Amino acid sequence: MRWPRPTRRALLGGGLAAAGLAAFGLHRVNARPPVPDGPVRLNVEARRIDAFRPGDPGRQRFGALVFRGGLQLKAGYEGFGGFSGLAFADDGRLVAISDAAEWLVARPERQGDRLVGLAEVVMAPMLAGNGVPLAATSAYDTESLTIAGGTAYVGVERVHQILKFDWARSGVAARAERVAVPDEARRLPRNRGLEAIGVAPRGSPVAGAIVAIAERSGEDETAGFIIGGRRPGRFAFGRRDGFDVTDLAFLPGGDLIVLERRYVPPFSIGMRIRHIEGRALVPGAVLDGTALIEADNGYEIDNMEGLAVRRGAAGETILTVISDNNFSMMQRTLLLEFALAS
Repeated sequence: MRWPRPTRRALLGGGLAAAGLAAFGLHRVNARPPVPDGPVRLNVEARRIDAFRPGDPGRQRFGALVFRGGLQLKAGYEGFGGFSGLAFADDGRLVAISDAAEWLVARPERQGDRLVGLAEVVMAPMLAGNGVPLAATSAYDTESLTIAGGTAYVGVERVHQILKFDWARSGVAARAERVAVPDEARRLPRNRGLEAIGVAPRGSPVAGAIVAIAERSGEDETAGFIIGGRRPGRFAFGRRDGFDVTDLAFLPGGDLIVLERRYVPPFSIGMRIRHIEGRALVPGAVLDGTALIEADNGYEIDNMEGLAVRRGAAGETILTVISDNNFSMMQRTLLLEFALAS
């Protein structure tokens, strides 16, 4: 979901200057970038983030997670931003999607276990089944991404679709194919649709199924769907403390990790990551879970929307999150990494 408000960092300057910038930022939120003709190679400026909480720079442990570094990303390309879904391909490349229907592909650069930059960065238009850019269709609001078995699955808000792409064969040149979704999913609120998507791994009670969660379909619970597999059905995810679901990812054993975002006007933001035991994910369930981390304005966060899970070099579990800057100069594109402490 696009979030039409400036963050706290944009407002620190105060006064008329901030008001003028906010007006510009709001205009940019509503303006989609032009669609490129094909893949575009980018030089991305990456500023390292070594302290997740600037007021406590020596601290690395936050809840159940250990901060592994982050980046603030900028590029001189109008379509760079709005990143709402995140995954890692089998070759280790980072893959993200913007909510203007563009792919981002890059090779992460690390020093030891710390993220220090992105190399070989390419952005490209996502393609509909007939080869035209998705950005030129009603399915332009691409919000969630997962890659499983060489196939990329993408959730689309507003029209409430799930698309699949043959990533292993064609990469960014792959064309979309529709995945059938339940009728109830197609009736979700227009801009509160399928914000989180994953494919349940072996070991999950719903192994092989697509699992999708709506951003916010109700006040106390939001709708989740198990699509395909041997046990399709509906479940609910409990909403707490004003947080909305923005992404999900599975751990290898089937446990579920859910990223949430909170926005309280005029400029208070929050991020939370919850862990749900995999055995709880069955049709009819109401899922809750334990908070692994919760962060607010005092931390290096923005509008955190994308989540991916991978194995580190030592076998540890790494969580990577990315922010959607709404194509606004008032916000930042952040890429952050954490390791599970146990």
